[in-house]
Amino acid sequence: MIEEDFSSRGVRIHLRSWMPQSDARAVVVICHGVNSHGGQHAWTAGQFADRGFAVFALDLRGRGKSEGERFFVEDVADYVADVAGAIGIAKSRHPGLPVYLLGHSAGGVVSCTYALDHQDEIAGLICESFAYQVPAPGFVLSAIKGLSHIAPRLGVLTLHMKDFTRDPVALAALEADPLTKGEVQPAATVAALVRADERLHDSFASITLPVLILHGTADKATVCRGSEYFHAHAGSADKTLKLYQDHVHDLLADIGKEGVLADIVGWIEARLK
Repeated sequence: MIEEDFSSRGVRIHLRSWMPQSDARAVVVICHGVNSHGGQHAWTAGQFADRGFAVFALDLRGRGKSEGERFFVEDVADYVADVAGAIGIAKSRHPGLPVYLLGHSAGGVVSCTYALDHQDEIAGLICESFAYQVPAPGFVLSAIKGLSHIAPRLGVLTLHMKDFTRDPVALAALEADPLTKGEVQPAATVAALVRADERLHDSFASITLPVLILHGTADKATVCRGSEYFHAHAGSADKTLKLYQDHVHDLLADIGKEGVLADIVGWIEARLK
């Protein structure tokens, strides 16, 4: 693994990369969600690299080892700029190779938003546990949007790591991670993600690149129906929805992650032929 930094809108963004031992066949860029950072995807990245993919995983601004106010963003466009920077680096180092963008949870919101504006830059979009719908009533989300103008830094959302994985070893590692310990999402950040979801609702039909959508049926942090809605309304002719019975929020850290990873690798490889 290589660690480095780049600048995005004046903020230092941390980037990790894993390279295959032989020539890369494709590039995968990973965008994490909240209560996470790129380093938590090391197992996934290593597995991809073993299969011949060059992998890049960034830390969004204010998260992981990146600079920026902790966990705070006022517009998802800032996160999208971070992803664009990582993809730009990946493409410059592997010219001509197809790039697949994998977004987990809120990282799926960021990745989908990136795809709306930059579809020509990537060969495909993979959404894992897409945070398009969350288990909170609409009036609560509306209230948070209003609150974000009055008290933007007020903590309004705390996710529980026990909802991310059923694997006790993975859970212990998540709960001990100093980069996410005690993480609470500010009102401004939650409002920015809600506004992004509203934009996506009206724009799914304009996403026409190949899409793979993955969700666990027992996910308590996001709602499986949101992924089903995305699949139904995406404009892509090439779109696939895979639901995993009884799996929870982080499919690639949960029990059965090997099967999920095999599905992703198989999907990418089918499009490299």
